Amino acid sequence: MTDGAGDLPDDLTAAEAGMWQAFRNGTVYDLSGGDPLVDDPHGGHPWGGERTVRARIVAWLLLDGPPALAGRVSSLKLAGVRISGTLDLAGGTVVPYVELKRCRFEREVLLPEAHFTTVRMVDCSVPRLEAARLHTEGDLHLPRCRFHHGVRLADAQIGTDLLLNQAVVDRDRTGRSIAADGLTVGQDLQAELLESHGELSLRSAKIGVSLSLRGARLANPYGRLALNAPQLTVGRTLYLTPAGLGGQALSGATPARGTRVRRFECRGGVRLDDGRFGDAVDLERARFLCTEEQELSLRRVQTPELRFLGERPGRGKVVLSGARVINLVDRASAWPGPGNLHMGGFVYENLVPQGPFPLAERLEWVAAATAEYAPEPYERLASVLRAGGEDEDAREVLLAKQRRRRETLPPAAKLVGYAQDWTVAYGYRPGRAAVWMAVLWAAGSLAFAHAPHPPVSRDGHPPWNPALFALDLLLPVIDLGQVGQWRLSGGWQWLATALILLGWVLATTVAAGATRLLRRG
Repeated sequence: MTDGAGDLPDDLTAAEAGMWQAFRNGTVYDLSGGDPLVDDPHGGHPWGGERTVRARIVAWLLLDGPPALAGRVSSLKLAGVRISGTLDLAGGTVVPYVELKRCRFEREVLLPEAHFTTVRMVDCSVPRLEAARLHTEGDLHLPRCRFHHGVRLADAQIGTDLLLNQAVVDRDRTGRSIAADGLTVGQDLQAELLESHGELSLRSAKIGVSLSLRGARLANPYGRLALNAPQLTVGRTLYLTPAGLGGQALSGATPARGTRVRRFECRGGVRLDDGRFGDAVDLERARFLCTEEQELSLRRVQTPELRFLGERPGRGKVVLSGARVINLVDRASAWPGPGNLHMGGFVYENLVPQGPFPLAERLEWVAAATAEYAPEPYERLASVLRAGGEDEDAREVLLAKQRRRRETLPPAAKLVGYAQDWTVAYGYRPGRAAVWMAVLWAAGSLAFAHAPHPPVSRDGHPPWNPALFALDLLLPVIDLGQVGQWRLSGGWQWLATALILLGWVLATTVAAGATRLLRRG
């Protein structure tokens, strides 16, 4: 039995008695043997009774433990300990500080609706962590832990940071590795070098500062999505970028020269639809390995900057429909090919290419996103180029739009389109009209100088002027008083008709180009 002074209970084992005393003293209770192979909590070496404490004794200490010794703060600090049975703290309020390092749990850890200050489980082997609606005032640290049947953090509230760096999480019975829908994290969620075997679910999660998946490897061969995070809110940046290996500081530090780097890699679909990101979505060197049916989906995402700088997906689709970004930072080699890119309603204000991205390749980028003709991607690109002072490139984009549209027209309209393109490039190169007008005028003047031209009326007519006659035919609106005064026949009549038609084509095309210029103004 135990009294109010915190005397040892009668039924404790030697290992539990040592843990009890260390709890009152606030010191680390380390049962490691000194052999790294034997002490590895993830290894196959058995740990006997000398290293085993019962889960119910651990729960007793945390929920209703003895008072601290004078001048000490009670806390549970275990290292190299095997915990038998199910650790059940569901609904409990745990005041002492908790830190478990290199421990091995025999059964699952139950923390649903529990309240903690700070919990640290480092490099532990855990069959499963059930922590829905968990509440911590401080951190929840789970680095280098191995969870054999998943982690559940649905609707959990973490006061400051959630750390999952280098954790390995296998799927549960539902196919999820980490089920954290509705999770709230006050500051950072770091899951750098995480290995997730199943669906990582962060639906409607809210991260106060940044979400880092640097160097993580997500794989879900059992389902459609490896990362399922629609309506995710991140105060600053989502990092799907590389991380340094081998002792290098993880959180964003630039690796030293020679440091081995691991990319973010995702084998399966990614869903970030309707996400809100305060600073950026960073996909620097990210690798997405999808099937034909899977997607990297960024539908309706809103972020000031999208850094689309990953490796070109070999299969699957990239969907940006309805997304809104200010700066699109990209490179030509990052985008998928035709049929695998969808950008309907994608709004961006500035293009910031990293490396060469000539206009011809940018037009291929737009064409890849429009399996069927759609004017909006061309108009968006032209608008952004014009806003950046690239008026000539903007006209080339709009010309490409007209040429793409032409392919959808019936044969007669298509012929007219070819004529407009050949003559004045749909009005986007109006200087061509003057050249063609001069050529046709000169040719017509020379030709009509040899044409028989009996007058229509003998009563009165102006002097015959072949140059004015040719110009009168070419100008469809202005009347120079020549056409209608002379009678042509045979081939000369056909030549006059041809000049009239060519004049109308030139005039309407120039008028269309002028209208476009006025609209842009």
